[in-house]
Amino acid sequence: MDPEYAAAVAPLLNAPHPTTPPSVEQVRAHFAHSLIEPNKSFHEGRLPPASAYSVEDRTVKVDGGEIIVRCITPLVNDEGQTFPVFVNIHGGGWCVGSIEIDDYHLRRISVDLQISVVNVEYRLAPEHPFPTAVNDCYAALKWTVENAPSLKVDLSKGFLVGGHSAGGNLSAVLAHETKKDPFFAGRQITGQLLREPVVVHFDAYPESLKGELRASVENKDNPPLTAAVMLGLFHMYQGPPADPRLSPLLYPSHEGLPPAYVQVMGLDPLRDDGIVYEKTLKAAGVKTRIDLYPGVGHGFYYNFPSIKLAELVRQDVVKGLKWLLGRSTE
Repeated sequence: MDPEYAAAVAPLLNAPHPTTPPSVEQVRAHFAHSLIEPNKSFHEGRLPPASAYSVEDRTVKVDGGEIIVRCITPLVNDEGQTFPVFVNIHGGGWCVGSIEIDDYHLRRISVDLQISVVNVEYRLAPEHPFPTAVNDCYAALKWTVENAPSLKVDLSKGFLVGGHSAGGNLSAVLAHETKKDPFFAGRQITGQLLREPVVVHFDAYPESLKGELRASVENKDNPPLTAAVMLGLFHMYQGPPADPRLSPLLYPSHEGLPPAYVQVMGLDPLRDDGIVYEKTLKAAGVKTRIDLYPGVGHGFYYNFPSIKLAELVRQDVVKGLKWLLGRSTE
């Protein structure tokens, strides 16, 4: 373990296990208290000046209702200036989380990279089971295309999608699904940011890859995300394990996908998801970059945002976005 991470995570390792599984309401409350609130507090002091960007929550109609997307746009002197766009999909195992978790960090990214951001508040399972999250995010992606002018977006400058954990899963699915949709012809996704993505259900590991997908056993008890918690999230999401919209590793072809930047944590039960997916994309001719952070667990930078490796992960997200935008000098 990374020494700083070991000290920070010790209370979680020593905490007593609950005798009964917590309710989804309890899990959401814990997620808000232990991840969202610390992150907003940490990033509040790093916010760019309010005069440098605008924030607006917009409504997107979806099948059976509507969702919110939070739109962050740089403010510049040239009213006619346009920007690339990054569609962010939050993590939380499809069952918890909200646009608040990445909100302040995305404001910083928007200003620093001069990129418009659309942050998607998709509906959560178990109230809205699979494939609701996929459909909601797909609708948000189409909405982004249709509303590009009001977002000051020029898709030809960059059309990125990405997220953490379940957000990475949904981003990978969208990259596949949009590839074959005539709606996106001539305005395809140009890059995907996959931070510790879930790419295959534990029960759907291909025989040929079981030797490489070992982390769900090797790291099964590592907080903050254990294999047992992941199984519970799979259960609440209710997606068929072998459906590629849940397990994008299982799409029959990965050719023609946009470039992908992948982040992987060494002590994560999902470590090998990211490693295997990056190898699979590369083998299909997709441009990829991957960063592995040894000695830390899944999403640790949300729980412990002030440790050094957390800062490195955030810096690498910016570098990864620059690479996807074609701005990297490395």
